Amino acid sequence: MPDKQIMLITGTSKGIGRYLVEYYVKRDFEVIGCSRSPVDYEYDNYIHFCLDVADEEKVKQMFSQIRKTYKRLDVVINNAGIASMNHILLTPIKTVRNIFNTNVIAAFLFCREAAKLMQINNYGRIVNFATVATPLKLEGEAIYASSKAAVVSLTEVIARELADFGITVNAVGPTPIKTDLIRSVPEEKLEALLARQAIRRYGELRDVSNVIDFFLKPESDYITGQVIYLGGV
Repeated sequence: MPDKQIMLITGTSKGIGRYLVEYYVKRDFEVIGCSRSPVDYEYDNYIHFCLDVADEEKVKQMFSQIRKTYKRLDVVINNAGIASMNHILLTPIKTVRNIFNTNVIAAFLFCREAAKLMQINNYGRIVNFATVATPLKLEGEAIYASSKAAVVSLTEVIARELADFGITVNAVGPTPIKTDLIRSVPEEKLEALLARQAIRRYGELRDVSNVIDFFLKPESDYITGQVIYLGGV
């Protein structure tokens, strides 16, 4: 493992992504972020790309720039994601496409392009984002839960495909955290969800970074294809 790791995080303009940027730049990672919109912060060891994470050409251009600048990539955190809480009878196809583009297509693109860079040094850590909405089979989250179920399958399969290249692929499944992602969800629905967890509280940002830290540890090189759901789901 290199001394100073190069990390790419998607969806870094707000929420969990923004927190992870701050968290890892303070831990001496070289951090690359991306989102559709510019960010209102800067760090010496952070650079930002503005793009749609599901746009293959833009994503490939960004990875080409990363290769030219850093010659390698060590960690990818596929944090970018969107949700929409609708009964299936009220879910427009545009919503379905948007969710699958951002949550599934983008995760696939970033895993594929990252692996091309990581295999150069026979080392890499990929961390995808699942959700407790999938194992809990949350009503009103059919498309979101389905998209993250696809991410779980992607994680499990490519973990096997990339193992020979020294690349581990795992996922973290957060419970509700008070970010923009759940702002539109009625409070009573969130409380009902928390009641189904073994630990009945909202998730915190530190809960997510704790799992990611575990996946990134040198000693975790024998752990791949795993999903850790938070909250005792």
